[in-house]
Amino acid sequence: MTSSFRLGRVAGVEVGVNWSVLIVFVLLAWLLAAGRLPAGYPGRPGWAYAVAGLSAAAVFLLGLLAHEVSHAVLARRNGLQVEGITLWVFGGVARLRGEPSTPGADARIAGVGPLVSLLIGVGFAAVAAVLAAAGAGLAVGTVRWLAWINVLLAAFNLFPAAPLDGGRLLRAGLWKWRGDRAWATAAAARAGQGFGAVLIAVGFVQLASGAAFGGLWLLLIGWFIVAAAGAERRQAELGKALAGIRVADVMTPDPVTAPADLTVADFVDHELREARHSAIPLVDESGPAGLVTLARLRRVPPQQRASTRLRDAACPMSEVPVARPDEAIVDLVPRLSGSTDGRALVVSEGRLVGVVSPRDVRRVVQRAALRQSVAGR
Repeated sequence: MTSSFRLGRVAGVEVGVNWSVLIVFVLLAWLLAAGRLPAGYPGRPGWAYAVAGLSAAAVFLLGLLAHEVSHAVLARRNGLQVEGITLWVFGGVARLRGEPSTPGADARIAGVGPLVSLLIGVGFAAVAAVLAAAGAGLAVGTVRWLAWINVLLAAFNLFPAAPLDGGRLLRAGLWKWRGDRAWATAAAARAGQGFGAVLIAVGFVQLASGAAFGGLWLLLIGWFIVAAAGAERRQAELGKALAGIRVADVMTPDPVTAPADLTVADFVDHELREARHSAIPLVDESGPAGLVTLARLRRVPPQQRASTRLRDAACPMSEVPVARPDEAIVDLVPRLSGSTDGRALVVSEGRLVGVVSPRDVRRVVQRAALRQSVAGR
């Protein structure tokens, strides 16, 4: 899930928001302002319900952000790099680089999110009790809803089904029991697919009974869980096939590069013939400086090629996955699939030493599958 725009950094972690968050914000604010709050606390002016609904929706999203930041902070404390957090329509995703090294670390990183949501819910419940004693009225209903929704978020995330936090806890327990992370991941993913199928079935039942909104929402959540669990299951299978393989074993070493400050016209006229691949790494005096593809070069109008430098037409380094030669290839695959141009640069001590493409990964997977089929005879 990619970010549509960035909010900044929280606890040292880059935070982005997908456009779909606007759906959640508007929907929650509308449900509160036009339904729940007027029904529970009638007689207030319309603007008061609108302010309460908008405020509650914004605070809920902040609580969701706190949930994801807690995952990221604990992941860093357990030795993992955090590439960022993206909030979107079904919650949030903390993008971790690599996997926890032990079942205990896996459980701690997974469990802290629901714990934070539960503590937020309990805190709002206490505030609501104080406001009720003071006769605050509409504010009581707003804060009570925040308490309820955060407790519900914590409980829902504890279902033992990937990709929910409960699925991570299930994986940690199975990993501890069997000592096989790939098998535990696949088992948690199967549980997630089953749970998602149940939600979809319940959603269809609600639609048939006339509860259109609730049914549609369950269908969407169920579909997301089934899709995400399926992706995790495939990732587990891929991880098993790539076990023990490092980036250096997969990469194309010593790729042809181009100076970042070379103009597009000079590159096309004099150096393009030597480029054996459709993606060319750029370098400058400080090291790797970007990645340019033939597709990007074609977007530069012919009349501007003489004045456009390659670095200005390239994918910037901030969007190019970077890996170490000794890094496990299975840890690079998620970043590779989510990259803009589908390539990763391999860097050692600030020097470009190779490039990894999806074709390189597929070739290694095919070889691993062939070896397994031969061994299984």
